[in-house]
Amino acid sequence: MTVLTDKFGRPMKDLRISVIDRCNFRCTYCMPKEIFGRDFAFMPREQLLSFEEIERIAKLFVALGIKKIRLTGGEPLLRRDLPVLIEKLARIEGLEDIGLTTNGSLLSHMAQKLKDAGLKRVNVSLDALDETLFKSINDSGVGPDRVLKGIQKAKEAGLEVKVNMVVKKGMNDGEIVPMAAYFKEQGIQLRYIEFMDVGQSNGWNFSKVITKKEIFKELSKHFEMEAVDPAYVGEVAKRYRYSGTNTEVGFITSVSESFCSSCTRARIAADGKMYTCLFAGNGFDFRELLRSEKTDEEIKEEIRNIWSSRTDRYSDERTAESAKHKKKIEMSYIGG
Repeated sequence: MTVLTDKFGRPMKDLRISVIDRCNFRCTYCMPKEIFGRDFAFMPREQLLSFEEIERIAKLFVALGIKKIRLTGGEPLLRRDLPVLIEKLARIEGLEDIGLTTNGSLLSHMAQKLKDAGLKRVNVSLDALDETLFKSINDSGVGPDRVLKGIQKAKEAGLEVKVNMVVKKGMNDGEIVPMAAYFKEQGIQLRYIEFMDVGQSNGWNFSKVITKKEIFKELSKHFEMEAVDPAYVGEVAKRYRYSGTNTEVGFITSVSESFCSSCTRARIAADGKMYTCLFAGNGFDFRELLRSEKTDEEIKEEIRNIWSSRTDRYSDERTAESAKHKKKIEMSYIGG
């Protein structure tokens, strides 16, 4: 099969599919209550792609070179009967990996069902171990113990688990070392994510970013670490291993060390729009195509045309002005 590449020669290998735009958290850096309040109009069910539509579009992407699919949201575990979708995706020939990103609040009673359906791995978002601080960040009254219980159940079910921590200056920088110590002890990879300017509502600016270099310097006061080679071309996380262990720590450096040049990700939002960049402003409507009389081959040709025309490299080009004025879709809509 001919590898599908974009204008910069980047292949299309990874697909992120958002299954829902709703979330039960109101994290201040993602879905702040003042914008996503009780009256916020989320998508009605008929606007979401059905499981059958998601399965169809996934098959077409896999036929064009996709090897890994990650399900996102909103909070994907809010989508009813999600294991049914995972079972459908797990049967797609040529698909090598299915992952899921979740806030972990519903994971404890779902983990075994997800594993049995064919899920391979989960990335759990957790920004603090301190109960008061974590509740203030998610603004939903959920404490860290509930998320930690979900992580434990996922491990017991046999899922590979990674933990994602968004680090924002003045919000949770005091938790950098406690989080590292806890998950080192648990043998779970913790990944620090630089605070990014996704969407229009999180009040981002450079002064609130704590860079990988700064986090690494802080960790080095407490832990001895050694660099780990990338596991594959296009791996996003820069990984290190705690010396004398098999436990790793990772960094997602979209702001300070851009990885646009090796980005292999396509994204499908919950309403079926395809995006070629996390920081995009406009998508391509595949729900309309899926609900039309278009054949699989015609839809595949649309995907080919979109990816082969791709020139996105926002993080390479980011400035304070572009971050402030560029129209970008919300993280809760595109799924990270």
